[in-house]
Amino acid sequence: MSDELLIIEDNPQNFYMMRFLLEKNGYAVIGADTGRKGIDAALHHRPRAILLDIQLPEMDGYAVAAELKTLPYLADIPIIAVTSYAMAGDREKVLAAGADGYIEKPINPDTFVDQIRQYLPGDSSRGGEA
Repeated sequence: MSDELLIIEDNPQNFYMMRFLLEKNGYAVIGADTGRKGIDAALHHRPRAILLDIQLPEMDGYAVAAELKTLPYLADIPIIAVTSYAMAGDREKVLAAGADGYIEKPINPDTFVDQIRQYLPGDSSRGGEA
């Protein structure tokens, strides 16, 4: 498994912010702006974790998470939904689709990287500026 994190996000501003925060803290980041491109990138790179927007064009994040979890090569990679879906029951729906974690947008720059680290076992020593 690589040391890269995959962000599947179609909003350029959200992608930029997540990428900036993660790279500033020493992570390598790859990106995709649709669900299908994200699945293809995951198959090619086998990232350490996948940050997944739910509201994506063509194939939503629920379908992406469900498909990723059916692929034995990728099934053990943590999927963290990063979403503006924050109504009652949305978290449970995302987790039922296959996500391992859930982070609500808007992203809090002060806590985002620590939230991601919770899903990366053995990663507490990674440095960088917060």
